Amino acid sequence: MGARKKISAEKRKEALKTMYFAKLQNVPTSPRKMRLVADMIRGLEVNKALGVLKFSSKEAAARVEKLLRSAIANWEQKNERKAESGELYVTKIFVDCGATLKRMRPAPQGRGYRIRKRSNHVTLFVGSKSNNEDQN
Repeated sequence: MGARKKISAEKRKEALKTMYFAKLQNVPTSPRKMRLVADMIRGLEVNKALGVLKFSSKEAAARVEKLLRSAIANWEQKNERKAESGELYVTKIFVDCGATLKRMRPAPQGRGYRIRKRSNHVTLFVGSKSNNEDQN
């Protein structure tokens, strides 16, 4: 590894020590459906976001709720204290495409239609309101 690349990697690792996040990878849901759920909680306070996800009728909401609880636990672990009400916010959440499984479905007249079974990766960052204002 070159010197510049190594310095850049070390800076990135140091920055991650001050960020509180959780990742969910290879979720067998299309990214489009997951983005609808992610948009519902972006920027909300975590207790409010948990309520929104709990009562959402979307199947992806249960997975994101579990991910949010994991991110909160990561914050509590790094800060060695419990999160108080109104302290934590969902600062960033984004959904990326994962691997796509390609399958064939029988179609009329001997043809085959292609089916793409998509998956996605979700990354969720939590932080306090003062941290969020400092970054912008």
